[in-house]
Amino acid sequence: MPPTEAGTEVYAPTVPSMLDLVRLSPRLLFPPGGVDLYRQIAVLTEMGEDGEVLDVACGKGVSLEYFVKEFGVHGSGVDVDPTMIEQAEARSRDEGIADRLQFQTGRSDALPYRDEIFDATVGEIGLSNHCEPAAAISELVRVTKPGGVVVLVQLVWKAPVDEQRRVVLADHLGARPLMVVEWKRLLRESGISTVHTEDWSDEETAFRPTVAKPFPDFAELFSVGEKIGILRRAWTRWGWRGVRTVLEREREVHRLLTRERILGLDLLKGRKGEAAEDSVARAEAESAPPDHESQTETATVGEETVTVPEAARDDEREETDTAGLPLFGSDADKPTH
Repeated sequence: MPPTEAGTEVYAPTVPSMLDLVRLSPRLLFPPGGVDLYRQIAVLTEMGEDGEVLDVACGKGVSLEYFVKEFGVHGSGVDVDPTMIEQAEARSRDEGIADRLQFQTGRSDALPYRDEIFDATVGEIGLSNHCEPAAAISELVRVTKPGGVVVLVQLVWKAPVDEQRRVVLADHLGARPLMVVEWKRLLRESGISTVHTEDWSDEETAFRPTVAKPFPDFAELFSVGEKIGILRRAWTRWGWRGVRTVLEREREVHRLLTRERILGLDLLKGRKGEAAEDSVARAEAESAPPDHESQTETATVGEETVTVPEAARDDEREETDTAGLPLFGSDADKPTH
């Protein structure tokens, strides 16, 4: 896909967020949700041979590499950080799939592509870490073909959080959590008539056999040696101020993930320009993935269909200790070198 001249502004944060820090790891990591989540995205978007897929906030291109290898699509990736794009391009060459992958540096709210050229577009966790969520979602919809699918994999607040603390925590995380209803509203306002949602945090469901945290926990994800290496890279890029900020934010984010439990991960999916009655029928047909014994039910509320797992959430259940569980899928889920 040929780029336009838009969206080439250099990404230069003054201090690193936790997402920036995780990206400094030389380890190739699936985003939160792991391979199970991205397999589900492929099912919901009906990915197939030679389909055109765009991944925004793609990082090192791990998700796109999976889609290309497993489903034969043509992948395009955009990230605001040029360092990530350089690594993604190098990786695609090393893997011999550069002819099916192309990457561009660009902002989520000014995607470097023409209108209506992708069959499916995916907005990752870092989608709106440098712009307004509404503008980024509008761009996703703009570059999606009529009848194509828009998917968000986003952090959500599971309880009300005051606006000032939202801003502080978003700055720490390097991502912009919203309430589920807020993400749905932004999709509808951008031209998505029906929204299908799945909760990928804190519960074992028909889609995922294990529980994982919704965001990478630096305190648990990396060994001491890996942390030292990452901090050295942070020092090189951001200096002492950056390293000090990292240490402060690491404690805050760890507390957010392990004690407060107010952060979740949701998958949201809808079609562009589809008649309401057609999209409702399609969402009902797609609400449960194939080849799972566990069943789900779909409830239609107005124009929205929502997947309800067989085991509904029990807010009063005893908290589960998730320390040490894989945040990005098991080692078997990671792309092979």
